[in-house]
Amino acid sequence: MRSLHWKLIFSHFRDPRPWWTRIRPTVHYLFQTEAHVYALATSASVLLAFYPFLMVMTSFCRYVLHSSATERAVYVAIGDFFAGDEGQFVSYNLGVWSKYHRLDLVAMLLLLITANGIFEPLEVALNRAWGVTENRSYLKNQLISLGFIFMCGGLAILSLMFTGWHHAWIAGTGVSADLGSWVQHLAFKLAAIPFSIFALFLIYWRLPNRKVEPARVLPVALVVGLILEALKYVNRLIATPLQNKLKNEYDIFQHSVTILLWSFVATLVVLAGAHWTARHGRGDPLS
Repeated sequence: MRSLHWKLIFSHFRDPRPWWTRIRPTVHYLFQTEAHVYALATSASVLLAFYPFLMVMTSFCRYVLHSSATERAVYVAIGDFFAGDEGQFVSYNLGVWSKYHRLDLVAMLLLLITANGIFEPLEVALNRAWGVTENRSYLKNQLISLGFIFMCGGLAILSLMFTGWHHAWIAGTGVSADLGSWVQHLAFKLAAIPFSIFALFLIYWRLPNRKVEPARVLPVALVVGLILEALKYVNRLIATPLQNKLKNEYDIFQHSVTILLWSFVATLVVLAGAHWTARHGRGDPLS
C-alpha cells in the first residue's frame, strides 16, 4: 500500500508528454466563466472574513495567550502578505482597533458566519473539477466549513506562536534591530509555508464530496503552496503602480479592492491545482 502511495505521488512528475500539452486543459479551464464565478464568490467571502479574522487573532494573542510577541507576529504576517501602503494601512487600523477592543462573542460569531462562506463555493468548484454531480447539503457544508475554519485558525495560531517565540528569543540576544527583524520574518516563513501547504492538502483531500486518494493531492498542494508564496513577491514588485491605479479608480475603497483582487488570483491558482489533480491519472475509477 505504501509503495502505491509513492507511485501516485511521483506519477505527477513522470508523465512523458510535453509540459505544454499537460497544462493546456487547465489553462483553458481558467479562462472559462465558471472558474471566474467560483473564484469571485470565494474572494468576496475572503474579503468579508479578512478583518474579523485579524481582530480575533490579535485579541486571542493578547487576552488568551497573554503574549505580546505573538501579537506582534500578527503584524509580521500582515507585512508578509501586503506590501507598501496596503500593509501599513491594515496594520495601523488593526493596531488602533486592538487598543480599545478585545475578544468577544460578537467578533467570534462574525468570523464564523462570514468565513463559512469561503468553503461553500470552493466545495462546488472542487466537486465540479472531480466530476461530482451532487454537492453536500447546506447543513453538511456548513459543518465541514466550520471544521476547516477551526483548522485554519489553529494553524495560524501555531505559526504566530512559533514566530513570537523567535521574537522573544531574538530580543534576549541583543542583536541589531535590522537583523532581528530579518530573523523574525524568516521564522514566520519557516512556520507559515509548511502550515499553508498542509491546509491546502486538507482542503484538496477532504473538501470534495467524494473519496480522494491523499497521495494524489499531496504534490499538488506542495506546488500550489509555493506558487501562492511566489505571488507575494509579485505583489511586492507591482505594489506601487497597482496601488496608484486603484487609488485613482476606487479612492477610499482601494484597500478592499486590493484584497479582493489578490484573493481572486489566489483562488484561481487553487482551482487550477484541483483541476490538474482531477485530470491526472484517469485510471482512477472515481474520476
